[in-house]
Amino acid sequence: MAKTLEFLFDFGSPTTYLAHKRLPGVIARTAAMVTYAPVLLGAIFKATGNASPAMVAAKGRWMAADMARFAKRHGIEFRPNPHFPINTMHLMRGATGLIEDIRFDAYVNAVFDAMWREPKNLAEPAELAPVLEKAGITPEEFRALTERDDVKDRLRAATERAVARGAFGAPTFFVGEEMFFGQDRLDFVEEALLRGAA
Repeated sequence: MAKTLEFLFDFGSPTTYLAHKRLPGVIARTAAMVTYAPVLLGAIFKATGNASPAMVAAKGRWMAADMARFAKRHGIEFRPNPHFPINTMHLMRGATGLIEDIRFDAYVNAVFDAMWREPKNLAEPAELAPVLEKAGITPEEFRALTERDDVKDRLRAATERAVARGAFGAPTFFVGEEMFFGQDRLDFVEEALLRGAA
């Protein structure tokens, strides 16, 4: 029986975008069920004492080159976002509020692409509106969704749960209780899923 893969994500992470684009291949090879779990990366950083690699100049330069290598190897369109870092709280609340909506996948794809394939400043309502519309969501509906207390509470709880399970960044993956960090660990994720399906 195939295992479920939990994918903890935040749109603000470029390596999480690369993982998102690689996941269809993992699913095809393992027949795994993938559960997308929105979290707030900034809150995870704060809770764990971690920070974005971009905060260390030398590491940030290396990461930029490394992500470009991964994107080229896997045929992924990837462009650094000149507006980085972008506060993604509203975007992650949107993902949380839509998680059981049939538009969830379209929303996730549209937002990831607007962040890292055709980079836009999604902190600006005028740039976000056409991205939402591509997923079938009006700006008014999105605003109302992101202001709901139950949505805020669910995102906060999911983030706290991620930290409690050992997460310190994104992308983080769980196969059962086994945790993997980083899009460059998807080979290990795939092996764990295949072990579970054997």
